[in-house]
Amino acid sequence: MAKAARNASAFDRVLLQVAPGWAASRARNRMKALAYRQAYEAAEKSHLRQSAREFGSGNAIVSLTGTALRNQARHLYRNHDIIKGGLDTVVQNIVGPHGINIVPAPRDRDGNIVEPVVDQILLLLDAWAKKPEVTTLHDWASVQRLLALTWLRDGEAFAQEVRGFVPTLEHGSAVPFSLELLEPDLIPIDFDDPARRIQQGIERNAWGRPVAYHLYKGHPGDALGMLPDTKRVPADLIRHVRTIDRIGQVRGISILASTFTRIEDLKDYEESERIAAKIAASMAAVIIKGDPTLYNPDLAGDDGERRMRMQPGMIFDNLRPGESVQSIDSTRPNTNLEAYRDGQLRAIAAPMRISFSSLAKNYNGTYSAQRQELVEQYGAYGVLSSEIISQMIRPIYERFVSMAVISGELVLPRGMVLSAAVGADYLAPPMPWINPKHEIDAITGQVQAGVRSLSEVIAERGGRMYDTIEQLSIDKAWAEERGLNLSVFAAQNQAAAPAQPDGGSP
Repeated sequence: MAKAARNASAFDRVLLQVAPGWAASRARNRMKALAYRQAYEAAEKSHLRQSAREFGSGNAIVSLTGTALRNQARHLYRNHDIIKGGLDTVVQNIVGPHGINIVPAPRDRDGNIVEPVVDQILLLLDAWAKKPEVTTLHDWASVQRLLALTWLRDGEAFAQEVRGFVPTLEHGSAVPFSLELLEPDLIPIDFDDPARRIQQGIERNAWGRPVAYHLYKGHPGDALGMLPDTKRVPADLIRHVRTIDRIGQVRGISILASTFTRIEDLKDYEESERIAAKIAASMAAVIIKGDPTLYNPDLAGDDGERRMRMQPGMIFDNLRPGESVQSIDSTRPNTNLEAYRDGQLRAIAAPMRISFSSLAKNYNGTYSAQRQELVEQYGAYGVLSSEIISQMIRPIYERFVSMAVISGELVLPRGMVLSAAVGADYLAPPMPWINPKHEIDAITGQVQAGVRSLSEVIAERGGRMYDTIEQLSIDKAWAEERGLNLSVFAAQNQAAAPAQPDGGSP
């Protein structure tokens, strides 16, 4: 091989003197061949592996398939119990029964939280949360769950801010601010106008920033014959949460998109097994005729047929000569169905951002295994919570506080600017406890070691440190007034007692 390489090198030197162009072309082809040998094998096309096709930008793909994927996702949510249960579980874990916990944190110029302003905001927020949207049919937690479900299932969800005085609209609280929830159907995905920089119903500037949304005035699914007219709504009034996987992508794609084929195959297989088991359960026994020369059809019955109903304790006492009874041994239900189903659900669970245990409702395993799965999965839930907080919850809350200040319902102290007043912490539902004793011992150790603060722990569970301490003080005072010696307060007193000097008695 080394001798061949030397001969080739000598030939190239001679060729360079005789035909420089040919020598240069030969060198380029040699470099290409070397690059091909060092490239990814997966990129090589063969009769067993065809090259994947690319359909253009993320927006081009959404234009081709976005509506079809959304319709398929809605179909599966309506008709497939596993998908409905799985999506509802994801919503439950990223939003929770009470919604994202918003902890107001308005700060003064020194960076300190101003508690009087916190108290004002909480009173206004609690009143607004009862009727935050224009129909007054949903509270704030329900609004968040509807938006989260629509976003995960359809790929995106919209909410329009309605501010100040609007004819025919009565806001649900003293703060003149309400939300109008919008399905993706109301922003036409096929509305493109390059001259006005409108793509998929969203008008953007030269930098790709949305400046306006073009909305149908009514739901296109309710239209009879003709689509409703559209209206232009400034982007400042629209909140848009979406799932994208390409930079520059405008509209979202369902979180179920990559699972459709597997889900449909699993659904068809399960249905086939159910039908096979039902048929097998209907077949009990068969009469073997034996020698056909011994069978006399005239003895079968008056109508030429003989029927035997299977029942407990039944005895076949009217068999004809040459006949015998043989029971049917069915292989249904299939004993391998559950193992196959679990394997498919494990694959489906990953792109749905849900744990296999939650999707399959299979909680077998040790405490350590269950907790490891839960800890890992709550990372995925945290990512989804962060997405809906940044794209939907935080902008809405900041607008609510701004409208409260503008309307005069929220009075800020002198020197506090609006940008400092809208500060808040947004807490997703905490990870549930598998073993409460182990969990509380770990949290107690973290607080005592200074790794975590007490206010952080209480806020994580949906409370507020000041309210909790105040309520504990009230409970303790009531117990002492009634002469109750509750163990919880005794433990607190012992923990708070000052240390005694060496040799002293407590």
